[in-house]
Amino acid sequence: MDLTVLDHGAAALAAFAAGAVNALAGGGTLITFPTLVALGIPVKSANVTNTVALCPGYFGGARAQSAELAGEWSRLRPLAGAAGLGGLTGSALLVTTSDDTFELVVPFLLLLACVLLVFQDRMRRWIDHHRPEGRHRATVPLAVFVGAVYGGFFGAGLGIMFLAVLGVLIPEPMRKINAFKSLLTLVINGIAAAFFAFSGEVEWVLAAVMAPAALVGGHLGGRLAGRIDPRVLRVVVVAAGVALAVKLWFF
Repeated sequence: MDLTVLDHGAAALAAFAAGAVNALAGGGTLITFPTLVALGIPVKSANVTNTVALCPGYFGGARAQSAELAGEWSRLRPLAGAAGLGGLTGSALLVTTSDDTFELVVPFLLLLACVLLVFQDRMRRWIDHHRPEGRHRATVPLAVFVGAVYGGFFGAGLGIMFLAVLGVLIPEPMRKINAFKSLLTLVINGIAAAFFAFSGEVEWVLAAVMAPAALVGGHLGGRLAGRIDPRVLRVVVVAAGVALAVKLWFF
């Protein structure tokens, strides 16, 4: 596909913003995915390219929280295995889904991601007041697998979904839950990106300019955390997601 220098610049700027928003509020995919679609990239190819381009940012997030994972590897191994298997399943499902079918379901997935983002704070408050008992732990790998299938297939809002699910099922402080989430989303997106690399759907030049921009944006977002009201960012991100859902439905 023929894209101009300005098109690539727009994609890089969107990736930079997504990296920053992911660090500050979550939902960065709802910036990059609509941008790629607006540039004329087919919806499924835009989703695949977005996953590959933003994958390095998940590594940075997981690495930054590695201290919270110390001593947790015996518990994390089965969860990482479930995440990897689910991510691979979702990726394979995406590649075998026709473009028309994917375009049909994407608006619903976008709205689901928007809903998760809107209610993120409320979900966290609910979790803080409803700490579970250990008897629920047996269900965690299954829940991770189901979430990972969604992540491999689409991925927008995955981190928020995992914060809610893990927060309910694992009796740990939110900072540790967030570290678990970062590692599992890295596994899912890493597996998905590796699978998509051979799918023929990746716009590699776009991915190459977006990946470093997302890393820089994530670093800046981390430094600005606490100075910017994440609620304002969520309004912008949700508006972009809803606008794209409406566009795909009616135009």
